[in-house]
Amino acid sequence: MKLFAFIFKILGALSPIHIWFVTIMSGAKKIGTDSLGNTYYQIKARAGYNHPRRWVVYKDVAEPSSVPPEWHGWLHYQSDYVPTSDAPSFRRSWQKPAQANLTGTSTAYHPPGHLLSGGVRDKATGDYEAWTPPSSASITSR
Repeated sequence: MKLFAFIFKILGALSPIHIWFVTIMSGAKKIGTDSLGNTYYQIKARAGYNHPRRWVVYKDVAEPSSVPPEWHGWLHYQSDYVPTSDAPSFRRSWQKPAQANLTGTSTAYHPPGHLLSGGVRDKATGDYEAWTPPSSASITSR
């Protein structure tokens, strides 16, 4: 069973060998590389489809949240503009760089009062007034 797992790891759908083989054999054209080292490819549309096929080969782990917003727009046909390092960027100075999605990991964000961050919530300040529905007698008297 370990041999089968090893072969699947080497030749599986997300293995570097499989991705390299599909990319080379399909005649894909390398479009560019982003600042994180991910490489983007494109090939003509399949029969019956309008858009060319586009995909990304991740530098390290296949983590979709590591695709910068500029390239995400290109991958999903929101723009045909290919982001390059020498072209002016649409990014603003106040925008933060892309971060991996940490949900489900030990470094995920937990707000104050969350069970995994101590579980002690702040005391209520008393400025909240709960709504109570009107009594049925006041509704029928209208």
